[in-house]
Amino acid sequence: MLVGKASPEDYNLHPSQYPWAIELYNQAVRNTWFPHEIALKEDLDDWAKMTEDERHAVEFLVAFFNPAELVVNRSLALGVYPHLKSAECHLYLAKQMWEEANHCVAFEYVLQTFPLDREKVFKLHEQVPSMKDKEAFINKYMIRMTEDELDVSTIEGKRDFIRNLVATNIVMEGVWFYSGFMVALSFRQRNQLRNVGSLVNWVLRDESLHLKFGINLIHGILEENPDMITPEFADEIRKIVIEGVDLETTFNKDLFPRGILGLNADYVNQYVQYVADRRLVELGLEKHYNATNPAKWMSTATDVFELVNFFEAQNTNYEVDSGGDKKKDKAA
Repeated sequence: MLVGKASPEDYNLHPSQYPWAIELYNQAVRNTWFPHEIALKEDLDDWAKMTEDERHAVEFLVAFFNPAELVVNRSLALGVYPHLKSAECHLYLAKQMWEEANHCVAFEYVLQTFPLDREKVFKLHEQVPSMKDKEAFINKYMIRMTEDELDVSTIEGKRDFIRNLVATNIVMEGVWFYSGFMVALSFRQRNQLRNVGSLVNWVLRDESLHLKFGINLIHGILEENPDMITPEFADEIRKIVIEGVDLETTFNKDLFPRGILGLNADYVNQYVQYVADRRLVELGLEKHYNATNPAKWMSTATDVFELVNFFEAQNTNYEVDSGGDKKKDKAA
């Protein structure tokens, strides 16, 4: 069983009961990267030429992402890992928690490099209502995951575990983060912040595995506990996703109060609805918005692990083998 209190017999990786978790772990190891491998000097030159609205969008995104990565880490360490029996899942979660910390360091690297008022940026998530509302949504589930008594031996406890996973993995990582990735990568589409784009691309590659793990975990738990599944519970899960979309819609209006060349809140929010529909389908539910993807160039990023570096002469994507040696991909 996936959910429950781990016992000594659960600490064996072989024979594997959940090989998909080991496969994801092995891919995560191959994806290992470090933020300072990307130089940001060219991006500083871009920053000097950007408009105030463009700079505001970058600051706003980093202000959300920097603490959000540690929020996810806390939810995994205290609200997911302790309630799983599977050694394979523990193995993958250990790598995911390292990746979340690495992402936080990556966005801190951007904050350290660009001429930003760091104190102001750090405080934005505590001051901007739309950002505070997103954090309140997550904190509601974080408290249930990390502070309240969560008895996963009961059907209702397992349902609570699923609710919490949907909020943190599907909504936060699978919708909110993808919305931010699209905005960040849109700058590279216009030949701006190309190296930050590479950094975000590596984060996205990690997050695609996090999302796949979460979806596999949810489906695995439901398959092992079919009595959890009712029309009422399915509707509740759907409403959690829709609430998350509503919060992101308001957030994006603050992100783009006037819009910038080729990008505004309506454009991003259509993408958010498109991604949310994908997440609902991946959970086995029907689409809610029936939105089309306005950013066709992002379709690769939402379907596979890598996005083509359109404007970079040097391909900065790589994988490492099990011995830790880097293996350059062939040029795209």
